[in-house]
Amino acid sequence: MGLEEDALEYHASDPPGKVEISTTKPTNTQRDLSLAYSPGVAAPCRDIAENPADAYRYTTKGNLVGVVSNGSAVLGLGDIGAQASKPVMEGKGVLFKRFADIDVFDIELDQAEPDEIITSVRAMEPTFGGINLEDISAPACFEVEERLREEMDIPVFHDDQHGTAIISGAALLNACDIADKELSELEIVFSGAGASALATARFYVSLGARRENIVMCDSSGPITPDREDVNEYKREFANKTDADGLADAMAGADVFVGLSVGGIVSPEMVRSMAENPIIFAMANPDPEIGYEEAKEAREDTVIMATGRSDYPNQVNNVLGFPFIFRGALDVRATEINEEMKRAAAEALAKLTRQDVPDAVVKAYGDEPLQYGPDYVIPKPLDPRVLFEVAPAVAEAAIESGCARVDLDLSRYAEQLEARLGKGREMMRVVLNKAKSDPKRVVLAEGNDEKMIRAAYQLTEQGIAEPVLVGDREGIRRTADRLGLDFAPEVVDPSEANLAPYAERLHELRQRKGITRREADELVTDGNHLGSVMVEMGDADAMLTGLMHHYPEALRAPLQVIGTAADAQYAAGVYMLTFKDRVVFCADTTVNQDPDPEVLEEVTKQTAKLARRFNVEPRAALLSYSDFGTVDNEGTRKPRAAAASLRADSDVDFPVDGEMQADTAVVEELLTEDYEFSTLEGPANVLVFPNLEAGNIAYKLLQRLGGAEAIGPMLVGMDKPVHVLQRGDEVKDIVNLASVAVVDAQDD
Repeated sequence: MGLEEDALEYHASDPPGKVEISTTKPTNTQRDLSLAYSPGVAAPCRDIAENPADAYRYTTKGNLVGVVSNGSAVLGLGDIGAQASKPVMEGKGVLFKRFADIDVFDIELDQAEPDEIITSVRAMEPTFGGINLEDISAPACFEVEERLREEMDIPVFHDDQHGTAIISGAALLNACDIADKELSELEIVFSGAGASALATARFYVSLGARRENIVMCDSSGPITPDREDVNEYKREFANKTDADGLADAMAGADVFVGLSVGGIVSPEMVRSMAENPIIFAMANPDPEIGYEEAKEAREDTVIMATGRSDYPNQVNNVLGFPFIFRGALDVRATEINEEMKRAAAEALAKLTRQDVPDAVVKAYGDEPLQYGPDYVIPKPLDPRVLFEVAPAVAEAAIESGCARVDLDLSRYAEQLEARLGKGREMMRVVLNKAKSDPKRVVLAEGNDEKMIRAAYQLTEQGIAEPVLVGDREGIRRTADRLGLDFAPEVVDPSEANLAPYAERLHELRQRKGITRREADELVTDGNHLGSVMVEMGDADAMLTGLMHHYPEALRAPLQVIGTAADAQYAAGVYMLTFKDRVVFCADTTVNQDPDPEVLEEVTKQTAKLARRFNVEPRAALLSYSDFGTVDNEGTRKPRAAAASLRADSDVDFPVDGEMQADTAVVEELLTEDYEFSTLEGPANVLVFPNLEAGNIAYKLLQRLGGAEAIGPMLVGMDKPVHVLQRGDEVKDIVNLASVAVVDAQDD
């Protein structure tokens, strides 16, 4: 099937459409229903009647946006009417929810006159925290937005005007930096004089462009003071020019901004532009000039952006509106003003210059994404946009005086991360702890590109002091190629004095068959060298495993560093995060068939790890038996371990078993059928009877249960060591390095 047939099937599959309403509070009992509706609902109603601001406390108003359209200018479809525009408005709601966790009601108004639209929208102010106007034709859209902004006390934002302006404005800031041009000196030509073009031109002036340097062309040619056929909105950009058409206007121009129709710019027109031209051909679906055509028209650098996803530098409004509204809603802004829009553009421009996460690169076909002519704006699927743009917008709202609540900006990023999942929230706890006292972390496979990128991020964020083990020149060349401006500490085995490390390795392993000559050879290997560095105190922690199988990577740390004084066994733990809970699963990587003593130790070490994440442990030793319902050798092991742990006066957390997995995690099963259990709530530390069960379970929960898996985190070692999985991404390395730093802080 083609795209159109696929889209029809996508929308028609049961249930029709793309959105639904779901409840956020329990509705399982009669009491739940009496709280949700009558008679209990009267209490918040009375409070809101007395204090209208309490609507933000008791209802969804503070996280609810109305997407409003009359269907008069829908995408490339034109005036198709209110009813036909509904799929687009539902889609807008999907984007709000997907990217910024904002709820949406789509409102399609069968009204054409601005006064009618204004009256209807204004009457809905009690319902919404903000209004997103969408696909309303010009010039009516100008009056509608302007009057609603004046008459309403919540943010009103016409995305068709301002979205393109903000996103292309971010691209323009970076394009000027790359092309070494001053924004105030740019000669800018616009093709198109509709709502989006006019708003974009105004925004460029707000960023620093000079109004007199802008030539705006509509279908009749350049807009000049002596033209009598232009409306009051276009007249704002009526400038004197000798150009009698678009081709003339583009000669010598630094920037072309296309918001008109496809195919109207030729290669010759591109060649007539100034050195290193900037071309934003944003007509959809076909740009004013094709990407390849523009690039091939000249030999110098052409910085090209379009509205299409199949070429670099897509100017996509989804980079703006979800995050702008997120910041505005969270400070209860009364408007989205120019300061907030500039802050959004500047935050996007700044983000583009940072290293791009592996997950984003993979989402776009593994093509390199590095700041330069082919990457001047972030990709829409980059999750960091939320954490950069929303705080910038919120801060601008506060500083410009339109915020109604005080927001702790230092903690705001954590609150935003919690909206995207429990995993991010949990890792933020550890990242903050790590930043409070960074430690030296050896990255044993320092030649790997991912390790170098992770080292850069660890340094930039102040999480750790990374030490790369590898070829110094090779690491430098890779960092330069990636555009990473930092000078990492490198231990190069080919030039470093390794004699002290070889001596110590020989001392540790001489009765295990290692000769001094063999020790000299072994310390040239990153795993052995890193392990000895940590053991001797020259580094605080170590990461390895990215290029080795897990058992092979673990061997050197176990032999050199060994287990802690209070531990005889190491174990691998995964933290699994769900929407409303977190569990730690052990052992998932090390001990194949643990006896009761090993299970007992693994439980203690995993509980200790949970506390590093500010999680108070409740441990369950799992089996297919519930408290003796099956009695055999397999069920006796976790039963004995649980009994020993309960009898241990040093164990200061609830623990019980053996029990089935659902008994452990479903509170009703535990409290109703096994009221004698020492667990006071669902278990969050799950200890499996063997490696096979643990490894299978965490992977099933990850793949089918929607859990985010963080790990494996190695517990029980004498010094912090974590073994990565082959194929882990940079964020996984950074996460485990953060855990290692916190481990080292506790040593």
